Amino acid sequence: MKRFYKEASIGETVGGQAWRVLLDGRPIKTAGGRPQVVPTRALAEALAAEWAAQGEQIDARSFYLRDLADFAVDAVSDDREQTIRDLLPYAETDTLCYRAEPGEAFHERQLAVWEPLLVEAETRYDVHFTRVSGIIPKPQPAETLARIELALAAESDFSLAALKMLSSLAASLVIAMAAIRPGADAEALWTAANLEEDWQVELWGEDWEAAEHRAARFEAFKLAMRLAELSR
Repeated sequence: MKRFYKEASIGETVGGQAWRVLLDGRPIKTAGGRPQVVPTRALAEALAAEWAAQGEQIDARSFYLRDLADFAVDAVSDDREQTIRDLLPYAETDTLCYRAEPGEAFHERQLAVWEPLLVEAETRYDVHFTRVSGIIPKPQPAETLARIELALAAESDFSLAALKMLSSLAASLVIAMAAIRPGADAEALWTAANLEEDWQVELWGEDWEAAEHRAARFEAFKLAMRLAELSR
């Protein structure tokens, strides 16, 4: 598509409680046709920067933040309960809870990297996660899932949109919820999410295609973290 505007800017909504991207002074809409209204000036500026960076031809693939913001407006805000229902299974079978057998070398690595993240989540949300040796699923306590659900319900639409991507990439709601907290360490959390993959690389070597795929996934992980940060 040919670029159809000269200037990308931002403006406050009526009442000054939210922000919008303006193309030549006209507010834009989401992919679903709704007004694209975001909660912070910082997020609006980042979205406007994506529009400003376009050349003579618009590259739809380069609107990374816009796509996530549109998902928050079009999908999450329309049915927050469904989004939370989609997230809870990641807590029910959280990767961090599934360990190698005690005494195995990988089990020691899991304890060193995963256990602090689990303990932090247990403290923050006043819950207990069941640790499992092996791959056979075991249910998490109902009270734990109920408290996690309440914690998710307290998040904004934009944080929930970020959590949806983060949980999918990390196969862990614990990691995802840690990732949207202020000052979160993306590298450390991504390392935790890929602990088993890294272990296999140490044993058998790295495949370049797998490495490229992982790098792309890490960029998506950081993008979701950025959405959460900019929307606070």
